[in-house]
Amino acid sequence: MALVVEAAGGILYRWRGDFRGWTKFVDHDQTPEGASPHAVLDEIEVCVVHRPRYDDWTWPKGRVDPNETPLHAAVREIGEETGMNVELGAYIGEVEYALEDEGRNARHGKAAKRLDTKHVRYWMATPLDDEAKQRLRTAFGPIRLADREEIDSVVWLPVFRARRILTHPLDRDVLDQFVDRVEEGAAFARTVLLVRHAKAEARKTWNGTDADRPITPRGAAAAYALGRELACYNPSRLVSSPWRRCQETLKILSWQTGMPLENADPLTEDAFAADPDAAWECFLDQIKRTVADGRNTAICMHRPVIGGIFAHLRTICATKALAKRLIPSTPYMPTGTAIMFSVIDGKDGPVIINIQKVTPIVY
Repeated sequence: MALVVEAAGGILYRWRGDFRGWTKFVDHDQTPEGASPHAVLDEIEVCVVHRPRYDDWTWPKGRVDPNETPLHAAVREIGEETGMNVELGAYIGEVEYALEDEGRNARHGKAAKRLDTKHVRYWMATPLDDEAKQRLRTAFGPIRLADREEIDSVVWLPVFRARRILTHPLDRDVLDQFVDRVEEGAAFARTVLLVRHAKAEARKTWNGTDADRPITPRGAAAAYALGRELACYNPSRLVSSPWRRCQETLKILSWQTGMPLENADPLTEDAFAADPDAAWECFLDQIKRTVADGRNTAICMHRPVIGGIFAHLRTICATKALAKRLIPSTPYMPTGTAIMFSVIDGKDGPVIINIQKVTPIVY
């Protein structure tokens, strides 16, 4: 049976010079009407690495470790190979090729089913500043720099030059997908993480109030593991229903990062049952705040509330395909998991352009 090696990485990018978007021309960070969508790409540099073993220029990436998610592996591998701690943004796509073609210029297309293959997932990524690097260090875990025998050169290039220097056709395909994401607005997107609280004690066996019902030991393990995944997106604000099981789900990440938990009273189950529109307005305000101040936000809530929120989120998705990814039936999403939304400021309000499931590994 053929072996599939899972790997992950990304296209790490930064703005050239002092460019900070189109706010000097419009009130929302989008290309002005009538301007070329490629104008944004002219202001972006991407990071390419050289591997002396293969003498190739490629994107930073590497194998997923045991008990590691591709999401976490992408951040770790980009950090190891470039020397920069990063946060992930929109998902770019994936490629697959024969393992025997690693490093070969002829690498392209899917391998025959009988061959061992490498399956690589890619995300958009940006460098962290020193404050964020320090804040997330404990939550994410250590990153070991790659040896010079593995990576001996790291360069920043304009997109058109990167296309010329990349060795492999599949890497150029990934660059094309990156360009598509940028032209959708992903370079200006901010991240909102919708979290469902971890597994809680059963209502039937809990003698206290529902608001005080805690997470289980297994739920606590999931909450810890989830914090590692959320750290990949550099949340700088943590918001939660004030009920205990939601608070406990984000409390470990709060403790690891030193970030306080902000209460959102309209997101409790009772408040939602009494006024579902208020719950949506609360969540929408958090989305608008995230887009306005650029601080990625994680928001923890309950299953019934998530169902109501999903109904509204489908109406602000950029495409019907994205909207269909928000399941309309209970339980909507598993306990102790999250959904990542890449959100931009559109002409009529926030627009979701990318959705990712965030599922930790508990071992």
